[in-house]
Amino acid sequence: MSPTYTAGSLVAARGREWVVLPESAPDMLVLRPLGGSEDDITAVFPAFEDVRHAEFAAPSPADLGDQRAAGLLRTALRIGFRSGAGPFRSLASIAVEPRAYQLVPLLMALRQRTVRLLISDDVGIGKTVEAGLIAKELLAQGEATGLAVLCSPALAEQWQGELREKFGIDAELVLASTVSRLERGLELGQSLFDKHPFTIISTDFIKSTRHREDFVRHCPDLVIVDEAHTCVAADDTAQGGASSSSNQLRYELLRKISADADRHLLLLTATPHSGKESAFRNLLGLVRPELAALDLETPAGRAKLAEHFVARKRADVRDYLTREDGLADDSLAERTAFPSDRQTKDEKYRLTPAYRALLDDAIAYARDRVEAAGDQGKREVRIAWWSVIALLRSMVSSPAAAAQTLKTRSESAAARTAHEADVLGAPVAADSADNDRLEGMDVAPGAAESEDAGARLLELAQRAEQLTGPAEDAKLKALTQHLKSLIAKGYHPIVFCRYIPTAEYLAEHLDGKLGKKTKIAAVTGTLSPQQRLERIEQLATEAAEEGGDPAVRRVLIATDCLSEGVNLQHHFDAVVHYDLAWNPTRHDQREGRVDRYGQKRDQVRVITMFGEDNGIDDLVLKVLFKKHRQIKKDLGISVSVPDETASGVTDAVVEWLLLHGRQGSQESLFDMNGHQESFDRIEREWTSAAEREKTSRSKYAQRAIHPEEVAREVAAVRAALGGAEEVRDFALEALRDLDALVRDPRDGTGDFTAQVGGTPAGLRDALAATLGGRLVEENREIPFRSTPAIARGEAALVRTDPAIGTVASYVLDSALDANALGPRPARRCGVVTTDAVTTLTTLLLVRYRFHLTLPSRTGERQVVAEDARLLAYEGLPSRARWLDDDAAAALLSARATANTHEQLALKRISGALDGLPDLSAHLTEYGTRLAAELDASHRRVRKANEEIVRGLKVVPQEPADVLGVYAYLPPQSSAPVSPAASASTVSGAEA
Repeated sequence: MSPTYTAGSLVAARGREWVVLPESAPDMLVLRPLGGSEDDITAVFPAFEDVRHAEFAAPSPADLGDQRAAGLLRTALRIGFRSGAGPFRSLASIAVEPRAYQLVPLLMALRQRTVRLLISDDVGIGKTVEAGLIAKELLAQGEATGLAVLCSPALAEQWQGELREKFGIDAELVLASTVSRLERGLELGQSLFDKHPFTIISTDFIKSTRHREDFVRHCPDLVIVDEAHTCVAADDTAQGGASSSSNQLRYELLRKISADADRHLLLLTATPHSGKESAFRNLLGLVRPELAALDLETPAGRAKLAEHFVARKRADVRDYLTREDGLADDSLAERTAFPSDRQTKDEKYRLTPAYRALLDDAIAYARDRVEAAGDQGKREVRIAWWSVIALLRSMVSSPAAAAQTLKTRSESAAARTAHEADVLGAPVAADSADNDRLEGMDVAPGAAESEDAGARLLELAQRAEQLTGPAEDAKLKALTQHLKSLIAKGYHPIVFCRYIPTAEYLAEHLDGKLGKKTKIAAVTGTLSPQQRLERIEQLATEAAEEGGDPAVRRVLIATDCLSEGVNLQHHFDAVVHYDLAWNPTRHDQREGRVDRYGQKRDQVRVITMFGEDNGIDDLVLKVLFKKHRQIKKDLGISVSVPDETASGVTDAVVEWLLLHGRQGSQESLFDMNGHQESFDRIEREWTSAAEREKTSRSKYAQRAIHPEEVAREVAAVRAALGGAEEVRDFALEALRDLDALVRDPRDGTGDFTAQVGGTPAGLRDALAATLGGRLVEENREIPFRSTPAIARGEAALVRTDPAIGTVASYVLDSALDANALGPRPARRCGVVTTDAVTTLTTLLLVRYRFHLTLPSRTGERQVVAEDARLLAYEGLPSRARWLDDDAAAALLSARATANTHEQLALKRISGALDGLPDLSAHLTEYGTRLAAELDASHRRVRKANEEIVRGLKVVPQEPADVLGVYAYLPPQSSAPVSPAASASTVSGAEA
């Protein structure tokens, strides 16, 4: 009869030791390697394989390490933990170290039986990470079994990469371009949402009736909605256009999804309010129906909302867990390196005489066209209007865009009614803050109203084609100078254009003009979302392949297909607005791609180019942008311009231009006769929207979780898993001991570099898999950064970074194998003579395993988790005087002050090892006490969820594993350290 193995016990099989997991059965054991991760879990059949009980072997007294052995082994062990015993089941297994403020939404979520949150943190704070943390935790606890992310198709690949690389969630893309392939793999009657538990879905694709119903029927129990503000519309929306219709379809989809009261729902948006109260209420109604009717003017109403709503600005979290947050000290303070501000400058240019003549003739044509349409009917007027706007915008963009527009039929020309002309024409001409049709919006619009452009338009097109290049295009010439200046100052700029022909034109004419070491690439809507990301990575790789030459620069030319969602802060640090958008919010979106967490520069440069004499840019800049900037300066927040406001201003600009030509543009727009009342109304609406936004952010700010609560959990996590300083010290010492060439500039940043060409082959191979083969093979310098936000080919000094994990795994494995070849930085035993102690003191590194019973909505889960602790005692094992945890941890920093005689070292460590049985009662008692602390921690985090807490259990597995034993001797027991220790002594650097 085969022996039985309990969950948490150790077995030996296949030449290594394993932990038995709760999913095991008598005839099949589910095993995880001792110290291994969830990815290493395997099944073993005792009837067919050699499986036997195992005990963790005690250290060997013959294998002594130096004074740093205990600290290196402890950190290597803790970095390797992927199944921590604390209340956050997922933090040990993710590849990102969250900022302390990013734990707030997670704490809010764990207090709800069904998680319903509206996460509205500012752009660049990290809403994706916050949502990923919650998703990973709910999946790890068994509270959720599936996940769907609804987002723009342009952001789908980025979401897929974030979930896979940072959270280990491998999600399938469900897009118009992938659904046919996915459906071919289904069985009869099977839904692809049943087959694929984790999906990332295009919101626009799934909102259609055919796919929507299938999704609603088979929707997983956890849904994340990105850019949730685009899924609701204000009750009083009067547009009636494609955008509001699209919003309504999305809203209906989300209403069906949120109707299931047991479904977890996370709504993400940086602009929940945008000055539209009814849209905000509709958004709250998706979180919880009762929230839509809350009286938010009362403390009780705001307190209820705070349970489900978090909205913070950068200033709220830049310095977190400090005395200013109500904490006793700054010991847990965390500073997040957001760029401090944007250095913005408006740069003007003047048209060349030939381009000025072309624009004057185009304005004259536009005026004639609008006047002629006025005699034909309302439909014709609207078609002419949108054609004229398209013409004028292309004209001031570039000669390439102008030529394309003059030869292309207007999209609105196909309209049968005036309303239809507005629906077709408005998205092409406007820059809506909530434009859900960014895809395709960079195509140059048409101005011709028939397939065959008239002779007058063709003549204008031919003239435009002759004005390409810096000789006649003053705007291109000015851009070249601005880019040269930015490049000379060390910046990597991204240039935003409105139209594809303009971007391609710039890429062609800038090639070779910015220096031999400047790499240029263009990204437009002609590429798929995946190809865009690949093009950006290719540009970064080409620059990196120059061998780290500091003179190499990257310049990206892009349309607004990259203005939302795509993160560019690792590769670029300056923004040039080549084409002035007709809505300042679009500029905010562009700048937000680089001005966000992870940007290495403290200040992002922004240049806004505008035509001083083209009759359009100067007025738009004065009216819209200066007002936008003033609101941001006065209120400290960026407020989206209401779409009706932006379109009202630009309509007035075009009207004025047609009536008065370019020369009339020198007057102030607000002094225009006939427009004063309109602009006064627009300014009042905008100011009112700004005040409402400020009120909502202050009145409804996150107050459900106090910083003290976050601090307590951060301290517990760091105690169990280690902090940033410990990880840095470990990486620095371990790499040096493993024969890497380490350069530590000691410049206060904490960063250092390492060349790993001299390290053991096994470590090199493992690092090549995480950092890139060429980087390791060519022995290049690998930057190790103190910030978790890193670029390709860099390592972050956090425990969850794959490169750090690789080093830790090597250190741990070599410490446990006394016969391992090559350098072994950590050892399981050590003897140190030091003035840090006054009597014989012994430090133990102990690994505890715990059985966790975790109740959830789907039933109980049995989990085996690990924890590592330092215990220390004075005197002999039989009469041990135990020290507290702080005193034990302090021994790690003790340094040798004398050599230790070899025989004395062997005697002391042998005595400590022989006395381990005398310590077993205390180790067991400590494990019981630790289990009680863990139980209390789980209950504290979920204190508002009595149903989940009720069945919680934490039970220690006996016996604990003693990984390391280290003896510290007072100086009188040995001679002082000498430059050359004799053969019969062991120096402090080696013992």
